[in-house]
Amino acid sequence: MEIWPGEPYPLGATYDGYGTNFAVHSEAAERVDLCLFDSAGRETRIPLPIASAFTWHSYLPEIGPGQAYGFRVYGPFEPERGNLCNPNKLLLDPYAKAIAGEVRWHPSLFDFDERTKTELRQPQDTAPFVPKSIVVDPHFDWRGEQRPRTPWHETIIYELHVKGFTRLHPEVPPEQRGTYAGLAHPAVIGYLKSLGVTAVELMPVHQFVTEPFLARQNRTNYWGYNTIGYFAPHAAFSSRGGLGQQVNEFKYMVRELHAAGLEVILDVVYNHTAEGGRGGPTLCLRGQDNRRYYRLNSSDLRQYVDFTGCGNTMNMREPYVLQLMMDSLRYWATEMHVDGFRFDLASALARELHAVDRLSAFFDLIQQDPVLQSVKLIAEPWDLGEGGYQVGNFPPKWSEWNGRYRDCVRDFWRGRDHSVGEFASRLTGSSDLYQSSGRNPHASINFITAHDGFTLRDLVSYNNKHNLDNGEQNRDGESHNRSWNSGAEGETTEVRVLALRARQQRNFLATLLLSQGVPMLAAGDELGRTQRGNNNAYCQDNELSWIDWQNYDRSLLEFARTVIRIRQEHPVFRRATFFRGESIRGSNLTDIGWFRPDGLEMTDRDWGVHFAKSIGVFLNGQGLRMVDSRGRRYQDDSFLLLFNAHTDEMTFRIPPNLNDHFWTEELGTDWDGPSLVRRAPVHAGSQIVVPGHTMRLLRRDEKKENELRDAPSSVHMRRWKIFRR
Repeated sequence: MEIWPGEPYPLGATYDGYGTNFAVHSEAAERVDLCLFDSAGRETRIPLPIASAFTWHSYLPEIGPGQAYGFRVYGPFEPERGNLCNPNKLLLDPYAKAIAGEVRWHPSLFDFDERTKTELRQPQDTAPFVPKSIVVDPHFDWRGEQRPRTPWHETIIYELHVKGFTRLHPEVPPEQRGTYAGLAHPAVIGYLKSLGVTAVELMPVHQFVTEPFLARQNRTNYWGYNTIGYFAPHAAFSSRGGLGQQVNEFKYMVRELHAAGLEVILDVVYNHTAEGGRGGPTLCLRGQDNRRYYRLNSSDLRQYVDFTGCGNTMNMREPYVLQLMMDSLRYWATEMHVDGFRFDLASALARELHAVDRLSAFFDLIQQDPVLQSVKLIAEPWDLGEGGYQVGNFPPKWSEWNGRYRDCVRDFWRGRDHSVGEFASRLTGSSDLYQSSGRNPHASINFITAHDGFTLRDLVSYNNKHNLDNGEQNRDGESHNRSWNSGAEGETTEVRVLALRARQQRNFLATLLLSQGVPMLAAGDELGRTQRGNNNAYCQDNELSWIDWQNYDRSLLEFARTVIRIRQEHPVFRRATFFRGESIRGSNLTDIGWFRPDGLEMTDRDWGVHFAKSIGVFLNGQGLRMVDSRGRRYQDDSFLLLFNAHTDEMTFRIPPNLNDHFWTEELGTDWDGPSLVRRAPVHAGSQIVVPGHTMRLLRRDEKKENELRDAPSSVHMRRWKIFRR
């Protein structure tokens, strides 16, 4: 076999049409072997002859796409100094663009003796038990693809699992269900478009593995937050094969979603890897340069610093670790054409020494990177370490999962005291969290539920978690869910309870989709999906987690579509800037107003009433200009939102100081069936009875006002004067 010196960059396996350049970085290595495998699993070892600045590299003219390979690193095995090199371990390429095969949990993968609790260098070869890296052909026909560029304030995110979303879809061919191709199927894209979302946020699609303790129980890591390959799309989600075909299938999915105007956001897990903590398997980075890739305890280098709850934390203080993350982000943005990233446990990435540092190298690199300037960046702004809860503290470029929004809205609708003041802040974009750092409402990613926790239906059906199916005696998962079962725990046939649950689900959907900021909807919530009270279904790769497309709540789905349509049609619900509480030119009304149920404006004293659970909100659309399909300019409508989280009904008075406006009820969360029922207009000063645990949306009816003003008959004039009084 011909072997040329090759180049130290780019890292990984790079096919150029004639051959493949291999490059891997390790400061701990004394020698590195490139290991090639044929279709029968026979191995050929090739020592990489050159190391340039600790990067070992070579070019092989005869090697092309589909070639399986790995590395063996020779170097010190000194656990007390943090070095764990062992050439008996076949290692994945950290830059592998595709990975084939599964981990078979054999004792040889672990250089640790559980009996003595000490590190021991295992002599057995691990090649038969680990997946292999695959050389890929980077060419793909994007067919003139136009990438959608939805402005942040117009974005509606839909969080979904690639497998679970289509695994049971009846219109997707069986061989494509649960795959990238399944997500690109016209029936699936048609559903997303009819719902009205603008972006799909995919739960982890980087190659991941199942933890050993789950494998022993015949369970899998369904969610995928256990990454082992930051460049490789997860092979099990491919319908076309795992020897590189998964790369083109992923690109095909992105191309089809883009053609429909849908952006693709990836949930990425750069804070830890699947190698776990002390005693974990050696699959990739641990065997290449353990002490540099991972945060180790300075007083005992055998131990790992764990801010993630998963055994290890990536060492973002090391330049090559930062390069690995940045190269991965650029690859997915440029080669795979994704539109944004949601960073799992992002606070762990920002830790310099111990405290979370918002000016760390992690942020500095992203801030100046020309590629990442054009993508959406979302932080999960917490980790499990001390001081890790950082909601509101990320830099201006970033948006954040707003955990305070989730908690507040849940508390408000279950009728907790002391919630109405904060509810007002969350409804209007959380300016208290983001405005001082120069950010706008889109910094707040608003959500009620996500993959982690109860589904929306379970949120209103269970007081307690029911996680026995996970095999951990119900010890796993969050115990404080801010949920309310509406009067009965779990499944029930009681009509009153079912009606309240239906109303509460609509309350949450309407609040989420009519709040300022960016709404994120968890897949299936609009269908009434249940996990039977399981709030930690990370290991449930079965019907409990998959979307049921046969049995769903059609009324709830229609309601969700209606509210999304209202949001899309009216920019007053998706402002690019915060409300200022100032009068709009040409109007004596401010851009927003807050009212008590009796129609009077809220005072400082009213905001302090701890038992208040009802409030009215006026949103003035007069200053917001829009353009119709013919290019004609017009101004947005104004709206009234009436919230009643009390158990009992509440009589609201339309604020008399809203001039001579008429108001038509557009939406009611107590309305059963389609939500487009038209109600007779009511005048300012009129009263509306809002049942308990209900929200109503009223729109200013200018057509009615103009009819009365322009009517020539004395009857109409007398009627207009009566309304004015």
